[in-house]
Formats: sequence, C-alpha cells, structure tokens
Amino acid sequence: MTIRSRKEIVTFRHPFQIRGIDRLLPAGSYEVITDEEMIEGLSFASFRRVATMMMVPAAASRGSTMEMVSIGSVDLSDAQRIDASAPND
Repeated sequence: MTIRSRKEIVTFRHPFQIRGIDRLLPAGSYEVITDEEMIEGLSFASFRRVATMMMVPAAASRGSTMEMVSIGSVDLSDAQRIDASAPND
C-alpha cells in the first residue's frame, strides 16, 4: 500500500473553532497535513484521503509548542468558509 502526505498552509483572518478541537484558535497560518493512500488495481494512479491533521498551538503551552490534531476535511472546509464570510474589522 502506497501512502503519500501533502502539506499546505491555510490562513484564518479571524479566531476560529473547528470540530474536534475544544478551544478557540487564534487567527493566523496553520500547517495542514493530508495523508492519502493509493487505490490499487486501477489502470491509472488514484488516491483517497485517509487522514487530515492540523498543527495548532498546544493547549497548555504559552510558548511555541505545537500539537498535531486529527480533524475532518469537511470540518476544515466549513471553518474556512465561515472565516471567509466573516466581516472584516
């Protein structure tokens, strides 16, 4: 089984919440890692998402400690949509 990981940076202009994380996260840029596995037996390369993780500031830390949390890709899309539709201050 072949697995690949993709990294991207997503930016939130406003503090936000995402299902699966029990606290408000500050506005800023966040690294998102998506793991995908190859679907075997096809005549072309095709992958399916198996995990989405986000690097966020650690809950109990005041420094630069980060933690990787598992999130749903739909939950991330929802948070991005809400952030984009929020009025600018």
